[in-house]
Amino acid sequence: MHLFRITFCALSLFAGTGGAVAAPAAGVPVSEEPTREECNAAVAEARALATSLPADHLSRYFAERHLHQALVEAGNGEFDECLDMAARASDEVRERRHELRPGETLKVLGADD
Repeated sequence: MHLFRITFCALSLFAGTGGAVAAPAAGVPVSEEPTREECNAAVAEARALATSLPADHLSRYFAERHLHQALVEAGNGEFDECLDMAARASDEVRERRHELRPGETLKVLGADD
């Protein structure tokens, strides 16, 4: 009888542990990774903000570089990085971190310069 009780208790604990392991996964929502659609929407929103600035505005230039990097990250399947770069582009436009003084121009050098 003693062996029966030990076996029964062991099986009960084993069955209870299996249920406890499966229950949290079913009850807790899984955090989803960003998707390509979310990335594309963020890039489109940031691009719309960037195009509201004049073409020669320095903050627009930097925002467009961030958007280019966001698309590169999306192409690599790194959608969280894509969202981050799109947010940087939006922040660049909203805060206008880079501005030229009157009379200054931006000279973009090529790869061979």
